[in-house]
Amino acid sequence: MKAAAARVLMTGASGGIGRAAATELRAAGAQVVGVGRGAQAPAGVLVDGWVQADLNTPEGVLAVAQAAATHRSNVVVLAAGQPCFGAFAQTPAAEAAAVLHSNLLAPLLLVQALLPQLQRLPAAQIVFVGSALGRIGVPGYSVYGASKAGLHGFAEALRRELAGGPVHVQTLAPRATRTAFNSAEVLAHHAATGTASDSPETVARALLGLIESGAAERYIGAPERLAVRLNGLLGALLDGSFAAHRRSLPGPAGTATHAAVAATATTPSTP
Repeated sequence: MKAAAARVLMTGASGGIGRAAATELRAAGAQVVGVGRGAQAPAGVLVDGWVQADLNTPEGVLAVAQAAATHRSNVVVLAAGQPCFGAFAQTPAAEAAAVLHSNLLAPLLLVQALLPQLQRLPAAQIVFVGSALGRIGVPGYSVYGASKAGLHGFAEALRRELAGGPVHVQTLAPRATRTAFNSAEVLAHHAATGTASDSPETVARALLGLIESGAAERYIGAPERLAVRLNGLLGALLDGSFAAHRRSLPGPAGTATHAAVAATATTPSTP
């Protein structure tokens, strides 16, 4: 679908990727309604309308579904999410549950609420903003990666389930992106492991291209695209490639583990 014909409803519109994507889509001619927890769009977020909603609640899901119907949205971009980084052993159970709810269950329930009205349109698109971490398991991202792996699996199954109808399902998988989503610990981990990252504007341009191309999936970054393919083919054979990521995890418990690993490991490559 060309941007000029798109009436976009975007969750996570106040985040770094969402903010850049809203600007990119509007510049290309789309109308964009943003969704966030605040009463109005934050300064610098360029949208044509705003919906205040907490997607972790039934009331928030209903509010967004009603807004989509009012706006006659034919493109839904699901960009909201919650970060989670660190050794799994030190991740509080409540945090893990909240991340899985925000990143997987909430978008699933929102799509279920939106589908009836989207299926009445001549053509519509649902775009999930996933992550390369949903296809490549990386130390430190066990919970976040699980949430995005579930999202990728859901999108893939839904795409095949709805094939032949008016609703087309797509997935965008960014790699590390330079936004406030990253904590100081994440940035230190990126530096220690040589992790490449993109600007939110790069991701926004990829999102626009994905919507207009109609492709099923798009991964950002050539090394990541290759790593996804290799991970699918080789799986456990790549485990040794992530020794640097293991050693670089923060936390008291991780420090002892890192020292033991460093004493026996050879210099690894990074994905």
